[in-house]
Amino acid sequence: MQLPATLIALTRRVEIVTLVVILLIAGALWAFIAIASEIAEGDLHAFDEAVLLALRVPGDPATPIGGREVEIAMRDITALGGVTVLTLVSLAVLAFLVLNRKRASALFLAFAILGGQVLAHLTKSAFSRPRPDLVSHGVEVASASFPSGHSMMAAVTYLTLAVMLARSETTFRLRAFYITVAAILTILVGGSRLYLGVHWPTDVLAGWTLGAAWALGVWLLARQLARHGQIEPESRADA
Repeated sequence: MQLPATLIALTRRVEIVTLVVILLIAGALWAFIAIASEIAEGDLHAFDEAVLLALRVPGDPATPIGGREVEIAMRDITALGGVTVLTLVSLAVLAFLVLNRKRASALFLAFAILGGQVLAHLTKSAFSRPRPDLVSHGVEVASASFPSGHSMMAAVTYLTLAVMLARSETTFRLRAFYITVAAILTILVGGSRLYLGVHWPTDVLAGWTLGAAWALGVWLLARQLARHGQIEPESRADA
């Protein structure tokens, strides 16, 4: 059976990388929807409780494992997903792009990060899930629990900054370095929210998936805009 000529032509025009990214975005969105659906039905509550209690001293939900030093370190790490730090880091990268004569990319990046913040706020407002009351909170919180705003904005900001910086590099190793550091920071921020007891594990997972989907979408859009000359083209990567 032969494929229709139009389908073959379309396949040739779409790069394999683009198809993979689209599939990753779809998978991340599917995971977010699945988590939200399971939470609505209460099917993951046992999992949420088990993970939070595993991070506490047995028989003492008020005391995290690892001692005072680890708790202080986790408070420092969780600040990496806060508005203040994310804003400062974003401004630094925007300044780098402007100084590197990539003003269109800087403007695109600014709108991408602001759009991610709006999405995080709207999503939180839509679900309005209460914060965990199973363990004590290591930091003060006021907003809703689902999805984790710190986890989502860490994914949105760090991963988006990484893919935009990677576009300016000519070596694959530096591109991989940016993405790896962004992913590690995102994981650490989400983990700190669990350790401090201010989010259920499913809140963090949902934040990661939605934030990653947004960052991948930004990267895909940047490639398309560059091809049409609306932002600076991506540097050619060497092996």
